[in-house]
Amino acid sequence: MTTVQLSGETSQSTAFEGPDAEAKKALAASVVGYAMDGFDLLILGFMLAAIRADLSLTPAQGGSLLTWTLIGAVVGGIVFGMLSDYYGRVRILTWTILLFAIFTGLCALARGYTDLLVYRTIAGLGLGGEFGIGMALVAEAWPARLRARACAYVALGWQAGVLVAALLTPLLLPQIGWRGMFLVGLLPGVAAFLVRWSVGEPKIFVTHAGEARGLLPLKLLVKDRATTKASFGMLILCSVQNFGYYGVMIWLPSYLSSRFGFTLAQSAVWTAVTVAGMAVGIWVFGQFADRIGRRPALMTFQAGAATMVVVYSQLTDATALLIGGAVMGVFVNGMLGGYGALLSELYPTQARGTAENVLFNLGRGVGGFGPLAVGALVSAYSFQAAIALLAAIYVVDIVATALLIPERRGAALE
Repeated sequence: MTTVQLSGETSQSTAFEGPDAEAKKALAASVVGYAMDGFDLLILGFMLAAIRADLSLTPAQGGSLLTWTLIGAVVGGIVFGMLSDYYGRVRILTWTILLFAIFTGLCALARGYTDLLVYRTIAGLGLGGEFGIGMALVAEAWPARLRARACAYVALGWQAGVLVAALLTPLLLPQIGWRGMFLVGLLPGVAAFLVRWSVGEPKIFVTHAGEARGLLPLKLLVKDRATTKASFGMLILCSVQNFGYYGVMIWLPSYLSSRFGFTLAQSAVWTAVTVAGMAVGIWVFGQFADRIGRRPALMTFQAGAATMVVVYSQLTDATALLIGGAVMGVFVNGMLGGYGALLSELYPTQARGTAENVLFNLGRGVGGFGPLAVGALVSAYSFQAAIALLAAIYVVDIVATALLIPERRGAALE
Protein backbone atom coordinates (compact mmCIF):
# COMPACT_ATOMS: atom_id res chain seq x y z
CA MET A 1 0.00 0.00 0.00
CA THR A 2 1.23 3.47 -0.83
CA THR A 3 0.03 6.96 0.03
CA VAL A 4 -0.94 8.93 -3.04
CA GLN A 5 -2.52 12.30 -3.65
CA LEU A 6 -5.88 12.12 -5.40
CA SER A 7 -7.93 15.22 -6.22
CA GLY A 8 -6.27 17.21 -3.49
CA GLU A 9 -6.61 14.81 -0.56
CA THR A 10 -4.37 12.07 0.78
CA SER A 11 -5.77 8.56 0.77
CA GLN A 12 -4.53 5.01 1.10
CA SER A 13 -4.59 3.43 -2.32
CA THR A 14 -2.92 0.99 -4.56
CA ALA A 15 -0.91 2.31 -7.48
CA PHE A 16 -3.61 1.03 -9.80
CA GLU A 17 -6.65 2.75 -8.31
CA GLY A 18 -9.03 3.88 -11.03
CA PRO A 19 -11.66 6.62 -11.19
CA ASP A 20 -14.72 6.35 -8.98
CA ALA A 21 -18.34 6.81 -10.07
CA GLU A 22 -18.27 10.56 -9.39
CA ALA A 23 -15.18 10.97 -11.56
CA LYS A 24 -16.83 9.11 -14.43
CA LYS A 25 -19.97 11.27 -14.18
CA ALA A 26 -17.81 14.40 -14.15
CA LEU A 27 -16.08 13.18 -17.31
CA ALA A 28 -19.40 12.47 -19.06
CA ALA A 29 -20.73 15.93 -18.17
CA SER A 30 -17.58 17.64 -19.45
CA VAL A 31 -17.51 15.64 -22.69
CA VAL A 32 -21.14 16.60 -23.41
CA GLY A 33 -20.35 20.27 -22.83
CA TYR A 34 -17.35 20.34 -25.16
CA ALA A 35 -19.14 18.25 -27.79
CA MET A 36 -21.69 21.06 -28.00
CA ASP A 37 -18.86 23.47 -28.88
CA GLY A 38 -17.81 21.41 -31.89
CA PHE A 39 -21.38 20.63 -32.95
CA ASP A 40 -22.51 24.25 -32.80
CA LEU A 41 -19.63 25.79 -34.70
CA LEU A 42 -19.81 23.22 -37.48
CA ILE A 43 -23.58 23.41 -38.03
CA LEU A 44 -23.30 27.20 -38.18
CA GLY A 45 -20.84 26.82 -41.03
CA PHE A 46 -23.22 24.46 -42.83
CA MET A 47 -26.16 26.81 -42.32
CA LEU A 48 -24.61 30.15 -43.28
CA ALA A 49 -25.72 29.96 -46.91
CA ALA A 50 -29.33 29.20 -45.95
CA ILE A 51 -29.36 31.91 -43.27
CA ARG A 52 -27.95 34.50 -45.66
CA ALA A 53 -30.52 33.67 -48.31
CA ASP A 54 -33.48 33.72 -45.90
CA LEU A 55 -32.54 36.91 -44.03
CA SER A 56 -30.92 38.68 -47.01
CA LEU A 57 -27.53 39.01 -45.32
CA THR A 58 -24.37 40.20 -47.02
CA PRO A 59 -21.32 37.89 -47.04
CA ALA A 60 -19.71 40.11 -44.39
CA GLN A 61 -22.78 39.87 -42.15
CA GLY A 62 -22.89 36.10 -42.55
CA GLY A 63 -19.22 35.75 -41.66
CA SER A 64 -19.61 38.02 -38.64
CA LEU A 65 -22.01 35.53 -37.05
CA LEU A 66 -19.09 33.13 -36.58
CA THR A 67 -16.69 35.91 -35.61
CA TRP A 68 -18.96 37.21 -32.86
CA THR A 69 -19.65 33.70 -31.61
CA LEU A 70 -15.90 33.30 -31.09
CA ILE A 71 -15.62 36.76 -29.48
CA GLY A 72 -18.40 35.78 -27.11
CA ALA A 73 -16.57 32.53 -26.39
CA VAL A 74 -13.38 34.36 -25.41
CA VAL A 75 -15.24 36.76 -23.09
CA GLY A 76 -17.41 33.98 -21.65
CA GLY A 77 -14.39 31.78 -21.06
CA ILE A 78 -12.67 34.47 -19.00
CA VAL A 79 -15.75 35.46 -16.97
CA PHE A 80 -17.10 31.97 -16.30
CA GLY A 81 -13.64 30.60 -15.56
CA MET A 82 -13.27 33.05 -12.68
CA LEU A 83 -16.83 32.41 -11.50
CA SER A 84 -16.11 28.67 -11.36
CA ASP A 85 -13.27 29.35 -8.91
CA TYR A 86 -15.67 31.33 -6.72
CA TYR A 87 -18.86 29.28 -6.93
CA GLY A 88 -17.97 25.78 -8.11
CA ARG A 89 -17.26 23.83 -11.28
CA VAL A 90 -20.58 22.02 -11.58
CA ARG A 91 -22.77 25.03 -10.84
CA ILE A 92 -21.06 27.31 -13.35
CA LEU A 93 -20.79 24.56 -15.98
CA THR A 94 -24.57 24.20 -15.66
CA TRP A 95 -25.05 27.93 -16.16
CA THR A 96 -22.85 27.97 -19.26
CA ILE A 97 -24.71 25.08 -20.88
CA LEU A 98 -28.10 26.63 -20.09
CA LEU A 99 -27.01 30.02 -21.44
CA PHE A 100 -25.72 28.40 -24.60
CA ALA A 101 -28.85 26.28 -25.06
CA ILE A 102 -31.39 29.07 -24.46
CA PHE A 103 -29.81 31.58 -26.80
CA THR A 104 -29.09 28.98 -29.45
CA GLY A 105 -32.81 28.16 -29.35
CA LEU A 106 -33.70 31.86 -29.61
CA CYS A 107 -31.70 32.02 -32.86
CA ALA A 108 -34.54 30.03 -34.42
CA LEU A 109 -36.84 33.02 -33.81
CA ALA A 110 -34.52 35.65 -35.31
CA ARG A 111 -36.20 38.07 -37.72
CA GLY A 112 -33.08 39.76 -39.01
CA TYR A 113 -29.34 40.27 -38.73
CA THR A 114 -29.26 42.34 -35.54
CA ASP A 115 -31.23 40.05 -33.24
CA LEU A 116 -29.53 36.95 -34.66
CA LEU A 117 -26.12 38.53 -34.01
CA VAL A 118 -27.09 39.30 -30.39
CA TYR A 119 -28.34 35.75 -29.82
CA ARG A 120 -25.19 34.23 -31.33
CA THR A 121 -22.88 36.42 -29.26
CA ILE A 122 -24.64 35.57 -25.99
CA ALA A 123 -24.70 31.87 -26.92
CA GLY A 124 -20.96 32.22 -27.48
CA LEU A 125 -20.54 33.40 -23.88
CA GLY A 126 -21.86 30.05 -22.69
CA LEU A 127 -19.88 28.19 -25.31
CA GLY A 128 -16.58 29.64 -24.12
CA GLY A 129 -17.04 28.59 -20.53
CA GLU A 130 -17.42 24.89 -21.16
CA PHE A 131 -13.89 23.82 -22.15
CA GLY A 132 -11.92 25.12 -19.19
CA ILE A 133 -14.50 24.39 -16.52
CA GLY A 134 -14.96 20.85 -17.80
CA MET A 135 -11.21 20.32 -17.85
CA ALA A 136 -10.82 21.62 -14.28
CA LEU A 137 -13.71 19.44 -13.10
CA VAL A 138 -12.21 16.29 -14.62
CA ALA A 139 -8.64 17.05 -13.54
CA GLU A 140 -9.78 17.50 -9.95
CA ALA A 141 -11.94 14.37 -9.93
CA TRP A 142 -9.59 11.85 -11.60
CA PRO A 143 -6.49 10.14 -10.16
CA ALA A 144 -3.20 11.86 -10.94
CA ARG A 145 -1.81 8.90 -12.91
CA LEU A 146 -4.81 9.07 -15.31
CA ARG A 147 -5.22 12.83 -15.45
CA ALA A 148 -3.83 13.49 -18.94
CA ARG A 149 -5.85 10.75 -20.62
CA ALA A 150 -9.04 11.85 -18.80
CA CYS A 151 -8.55 15.40 -20.06
CA ALA A 152 -7.86 13.96 -23.52
CA TYR A 153 -11.27 12.27 -23.39
CA VAL A 154 -12.85 15.69 -22.76
CA ALA A 155 -11.01 17.06 -25.81
CA LEU A 156 -12.39 14.14 -27.84
CA GLY A 157 -15.84 15.56 -27.12
CA TRP A 158 -15.14 18.31 -29.67
CA GLN A 159 -14.33 15.75 -32.34
CA ALA A 160 -17.50 13.80 -31.49
CA GLY A 161 -19.56 16.99 -31.81
CA VAL A 162 -18.00 17.77 -35.17
CA LEU A 163 -18.66 14.23 -36.38
CA VAL A 164 -22.31 14.27 -35.27
CA ALA A 165 -22.83 17.65 -36.93
CA ALA A 166 -21.22 16.44 -40.16
CA LEU A 167 -23.51 13.40 -40.24
CA LEU A 168 -26.77 14.99 -39.09
CA THR A 169 -26.76 18.41 -40.73
CA PRO A 170 -26.93 17.22 -44.37
CA LEU A 171 -29.86 14.97 -43.36
CA LEU A 172 -31.77 17.40 -41.15
CA LEU A 173 -31.14 20.79 -42.72
CA PRO A 174 -33.21 20.12 -45.89
CA GLN A 175 -36.05 18.79 -43.72
CA ILE A 176 -36.25 21.26 -40.83
CA GLY A 177 -34.35 24.27 -42.16
CA TRP A 178 -31.85 26.43 -40.33
CA ARG A 179 -34.40 27.47 -37.71
CA GLY A 180 -35.09 23.83 -36.87
CA MET A 181 -31.36 23.15 -36.57
CA PHE A 182 -31.04 25.91 -34.01
CA LEU A 183 -33.86 24.33 -32.02
CA VAL A 184 -31.74 21.19 -31.80
CA GLY A 185 -29.43 23.38 -29.73
CA LEU A 186 -32.00 23.31 -26.93
CA LEU A 187 -30.97 19.73 -26.16
CA PRO A 188 -28.00 20.82 -24.02
CA GLY A 189 -30.56 22.27 -21.61
CA VAL A 190 -31.55 18.73 -20.72
CA ALA A 191 -27.88 17.84 -20.23
CA ALA A 192 -27.50 20.88 -17.96
CA PHE A 193 -30.11 19.61 -15.52
CA LEU A 194 -28.52 16.15 -15.54
CA VAL A 195 -25.18 17.76 -14.76
CA ARG A 196 -26.58 19.80 -11.89
CA TRP A 197 -28.42 16.95 -10.21
CA SER A 198 -26.13 13.99 -10.81
CA VAL A 199 -22.58 15.35 -10.46
CA GLY A 200 -21.03 16.62 -7.25
CA GLU A 201 -18.22 19.10 -6.84
CA PRO A 202 -14.72 17.55 -6.65
CA LYS A 203 -13.47 16.93 -3.11
CA ILE A 204 -10.49 19.21 -3.58
CA PHE A 205 -12.76 22.11 -4.55
CA VAL A 206 -15.02 21.51 -1.54
CA THR A 207 -11.95 21.47 0.71
CA HIS A 208 -10.82 24.85 -0.61
CA ALA A 209 -14.33 26.31 -1.08
CA GLY A 210 -14.44 29.97 -0.22
CA GLU A 211 -10.67 30.52 -0.35
CA ALA A 212 -10.91 32.26 -3.72
CA ARG A 213 -13.56 34.71 -2.49
CA GLY A 214 -11.02 37.14 -1.07
CA LEU A 215 -8.67 36.73 -4.03
CA LEU A 216 -8.57 37.81 -7.64
CA PRO A 217 -7.84 34.50 -9.43
CA LEU A 218 -6.22 36.34 -12.34
CA LYS A 219 -3.47 37.57 -10.01
CA LEU A 220 -2.58 33.99 -9.12
CA LEU A 221 -1.63 33.42 -12.78
CA VAL A 222 1.26 35.88 -12.31
CA LYS A 223 1.84 35.58 -8.55
CA ASP A 224 5.62 35.04 -8.89
CA ARG A 225 8.36 34.73 -11.51
CA ALA A 226 7.97 30.97 -12.01
CA THR A 227 4.20 31.14 -12.36
CA THR A 228 4.37 34.13 -14.72
CA LYS A 229 6.89 32.25 -16.86
CA ALA A 230 4.62 29.19 -17.01
CA SER A 231 1.57 31.34 -17.82
CA PHE A 232 3.39 33.02 -20.69
CA GLY A 233 4.47 29.63 -21.98
CA MET A 234 0.94 28.21 -21.80
CA LEU A 235 -0.43 31.28 -23.59
CA ILE A 236 2.01 30.60 -26.44
CA LEU A 237 1.06 26.91 -26.55
CA CYS A 238 -2.69 27.60 -26.55
CA SER A 239 -2.28 30.31 -29.22
CA VAL A 240 -0.26 28.05 -31.50
CA GLN A 241 -2.72 25.20 -30.98
CA ASN A 242 -5.69 27.30 -32.07
CA PHE A 243 -3.82 29.23 -34.76
CA GLY A 244 -2.63 26.04 -36.40
CA TYR A 245 -5.99 24.29 -36.08
CA TYR A 246 -8.05 27.08 -37.60
CA GLY A 247 -5.40 27.89 -40.19
CA VAL A 248 -5.31 24.28 -41.39
CA MET A 249 -9.01 23.41 -41.17
CA ILE A 250 -10.35 26.60 -42.76
CA TRP A 251 -7.93 26.82 -45.67
CA LEU A 252 -6.94 23.28 -46.60
CA PRO A 253 -10.24 22.40 -48.34
CA SER A 254 -9.73 25.48 -50.55
CA TYR A 255 -6.12 24.43 -51.11
CA LEU A 256 -7.23 20.97 -52.26
CA SER A 257 -9.87 22.46 -54.54
CA SER A 258 -7.70 25.14 -56.16
CA ARG A 259 -4.52 23.12 -56.58
CA PHE A 260 -5.85 19.64 -57.23
CA GLY A 261 -9.40 20.24 -58.41
CA PHE A 262 -10.99 18.33 -55.51
CA THR A 263 -14.77 18.34 -55.60
CA LEU A 264 -16.83 19.24 -52.53
CA ALA A 265 -17.40 15.53 -51.87
CA GLN A 266 -13.67 14.78 -52.12
CA SER A 267 -12.86 17.67 -49.78
CA ALA A 268 -15.48 16.36 -47.34
CA VAL A 269 -13.83 12.93 -47.35
CA TRP A 270 -10.47 14.57 -46.70
CA THR A 271 -11.98 16.58 -43.82
CA ALA A 272 -13.53 13.47 -42.27
CA VAL A 273 -10.26 11.52 -42.47
CA THR A 274 -8.28 14.44 -41.05
CA VAL A 275 -10.73 14.81 -38.15
CA ALA A 276 -10.39 11.07 -37.51
CA GLY A 277 -6.62 11.52 -37.39
CA MET A 278 -7.06 14.37 -34.92
CA ALA A 279 -9.19 12.17 -32.67
CA VAL A 280 -6.54 9.42 -32.73
CA GLY A 281 -3.88 12.01 -31.95
CA ILE A 282 -5.76 13.33 -28.91
CA TRP A 283 -6.21 9.80 -27.54
CA VAL A 284 -2.58 8.87 -28.14
CA PHE A 285 -1.35 12.10 -26.58
CA GLY A 286 -3.27 11.43 -23.36
CA GLN A 287 -1.74 7.96 -23.05
CA PHE A 288 1.72 9.24 -23.96
CA ALA A 289 1.65 12.17 -21.50
CA ASP A 290 0.57 9.97 -18.58
CA ARG A 291 3.26 7.40 -19.27
CA ILE A 292 6.36 9.47 -20.11
CA GLY A 293 5.54 13.04 -19.15
CA ARG A 294 3.92 16.23 -20.41
CA ARG A 295 7.04 17.88 -21.88
CA PRO A 296 8.25 14.87 -23.91
CA ALA A 297 4.74 14.34 -25.29
CA LEU A 298 4.32 18.01 -26.20
CA MET A 299 7.70 18.30 -27.91
CA THR A 300 7.20 15.06 -29.85
CA PHE A 301 3.84 16.21 -31.19
CA GLN A 302 5.08 19.75 -31.90
CA ALA A 303 7.98 18.39 -33.93
CA GLY A 304 5.57 16.03 -35.70
CA ALA A 305 3.23 18.92 -36.54
CA ALA A 306 6.04 21.08 -37.94
CA THR A 307 7.31 18.17 -40.03
CA MET A 308 3.94 17.02 -41.34
CA VAL A 309 2.76 20.49 -42.37
CA VAL A 310 5.86 20.81 -44.56
CA VAL A 311 5.55 17.25 -45.89
CA TYR A 312 1.87 17.71 -46.66
CA SER A 313 2.51 20.87 -48.68
CA GLN A 314 4.73 18.80 -51.01
CA LEU A 315 2.25 15.97 -51.69
CA THR A 316 0.52 15.68 -55.07
CA ASP A 317 -1.05 12.20 -55.19
CA ALA A 318 -4.70 11.94 -54.08
CA THR A 319 -4.12 8.87 -51.91
CA ALA A 320 -1.03 10.42 -50.35
CA LEU A 321 -3.02 13.58 -49.59
CA LEU A 322 -5.68 11.52 -47.83
CA ILE A 323 -3.20 9.54 -45.73
CA GLY A 324 -1.03 12.60 -45.14
CA GLY A 325 -4.04 14.57 -43.94
CA ALA A 326 -4.80 11.93 -41.32
CA VAL A 327 -1.19 11.82 -40.10
CA MET A 328 -0.99 15.61 -40.04
CA GLY A 329 -4.22 15.68 -38.04
CA VAL A 330 -2.71 13.37 -35.42
CA PHE A 331 0.04 15.88 -34.64
CA VAL A 332 -1.65 19.23 -35.35
CA ASN A 333 -4.57 18.63 -32.99
CA GLY A 334 -3.33 15.81 -30.76
CA MET A 335 -1.80 18.29 -28.31
CA LEU A 336 -5.28 19.52 -27.40
CA GLY A 337 -5.49 16.46 -25.19
CA GLY A 338 -2.72 17.73 -22.93
CA TYR A 339 -3.53 21.33 -22.11
CA GLY A 340 -6.33 20.55 -19.64
CA ALA A 341 -4.11 18.34 -17.49
CA LEU A 342 -1.06 20.59 -17.63
CA LEU A 343 -3.01 23.77 -16.82
CA SER A 344 -4.69 22.03 -13.89
CA GLU A 345 -1.29 21.02 -12.50
CA LEU A 346 0.33 24.44 -12.81
CA TYR A 347 -2.19 26.42 -10.74
CA PRO A 348 -3.90 26.08 -7.33
CA THR A 349 -7.57 25.21 -6.86
CA GLN A 350 -8.39 28.87 -6.19
CA ALA A 351 -7.37 29.79 -9.77
CA ARG A 352 -7.63 26.53 -11.71
CA GLY A 353 -10.85 27.31 -13.57
CA THR A 354 -9.57 30.80 -14.36
CA ALA A 355 -6.27 29.46 -15.71
CA GLU A 356 -7.96 26.80 -17.86
CA ASN A 357 -10.43 29.21 -19.43
CA VAL A 358 -8.46 32.46 -19.59
CA LEU A 359 -5.29 31.04 -21.13
CA PHE A 360 -7.03 28.69 -23.54
CA ASN A 361 -9.61 31.27 -24.67
CA LEU A 362 -7.00 33.99 -25.11
CA GLY A 363 -5.22 31.44 -27.26
CA ARG A 364 -8.47 30.88 -29.13
CA GLY A 365 -8.69 34.64 -29.70
CA VAL A 366 -5.19 34.67 -31.19
CA GLY A 367 -6.00 31.52 -33.16
CA GLY A 368 -8.93 33.30 -34.76
CA PHE A 369 -6.38 35.24 -36.78
CA GLY A 370 -5.03 32.00 -38.26
CA PRO A 371 -7.31 31.96 -41.32
CA LEU A 372 -6.65 35.69 -41.85
CA ALA A 373 -2.88 35.23 -41.71
CA VAL A 374 -2.96 32.20 -43.99
CA GLY A 375 -5.22 34.09 -46.39
CA ALA A 376 -2.77 37.00 -46.53
CA LEU A 377 0.08 34.60 -47.30
CA VAL A 378 -2.02 32.94 -49.99
CA SER A 379 -2.65 36.31 -51.62
CA ALA A 380 1.00 37.30 -51.50
CA TYR A 381 2.50 33.92 -52.39
CA SER A 382 0.54 30.67 -52.76
CA PHE A 383 -1.44 28.07 -50.80
CA GLN A 384 1.59 25.81 -50.80
CA ALA A 385 3.88 28.48 -49.33
CA ALA A 386 1.28 29.52 -46.74
CA ILE A 387 0.72 25.98 -45.49
CA ALA A 388 4.46 25.31 -45.35
CA LEU A 389 5.04 28.50 -43.37
CA LEU A 390 2.59 27.30 -40.72
CA ALA A 391 5.38 24.97 -39.65
CA ALA A 392 7.26 27.94 -38.21
CA ILE A 393 4.71 28.41 -35.42
CA TYR A 394 5.32 24.87 -34.18
CA VAL A 395 9.03 25.60 -33.92
CA VAL A 396 8.08 28.52 -31.67
CA ASP A 397 5.97 26.02 -29.70
CA ILE A 398 8.95 23.69 -29.18
CA VAL A 399 11.12 26.55 -27.90
CA ALA A 400 8.37 27.74 -25.52
CA THR A 401 7.91 24.22 -24.12
CA ALA A 402 11.64 23.72 -23.64
CA LEU A 403 12.23 27.06 -21.91
CA LEU A 404 8.98 27.88 -20.11
CA ILE A 405 6.94 24.75 -19.29
CA PRO A 406 7.80 22.63 -16.22
CA GLU A 407 7.18 18.88 -16.03
CA ARG A 408 4.20 18.07 -13.77
CA ARG A 409 3.33 14.45 -14.54
CA GLY A 410 1.76 12.80 -11.50
CA ALA A 411 1.84 16.01 -9.46
CA ALA A 412 -0.65 16.37 -6.60
CA LEU A 413 -3.05 19.22 -7.17
CA GLU A 414 -2.71 22.15 -4.79
